[in-house]
Amino acid sequence: MVGMDEIAIRAARDDEVTLLADMRWRWVIDRGDQPAVGRDAFVAAFVAWAREHSAAHHPLVMLHGDDVIGMAWLAVQPRVPSPLSTTRAVGDLQCVYVVPEYRSSGYGDRMIAAALDLARELQLEWVTVHSSERAVPAYERRGFGIPERLLQTKL
Repeated sequence: MVGMDEIAIRAARDDEVTLLADMRWRWVIDRGDQPAVGRDAFVAAFVAWAREHSAAHHPLVMLHGDDVIGMAWLAVQPRVPSPLSTTRAVGDLQCVYVVPEYRSSGYGDRMIAAALDLARELQLEWVTVHSSERAVPAYERRGFGIPERLLQTKL
């Protein structure tokens, strides 16, 4: 297996968005789900969406050499100004994914840490995540928990 020091995490470049689309496609296939559209149509839609939402969605990539082996997206949402701060914002950590052959070796934890570093850099008030059951312990190790007043409804 690859040593942790051989891994780099950085902001994704525009020319890597197609790779991220491929990774998102693989994620759905890995889960055994049946895509609702063809691969080419999905990749085109994903790339268009990523470019359209680039101001609010910050993709990170994990690299082993030149190979993208993981991703995470930090979605930033402005909040209503307060007399305490007129520039409030929060984040939502989305699409944290490491290719299967690199899982269970701490790489997902490094992706989470990098996304939280970015959130701190952007001075976000908090970050939420909707996690798979398998990944909950990784998020808890990084300080995620169930807040007392966060309520959610499914629409």
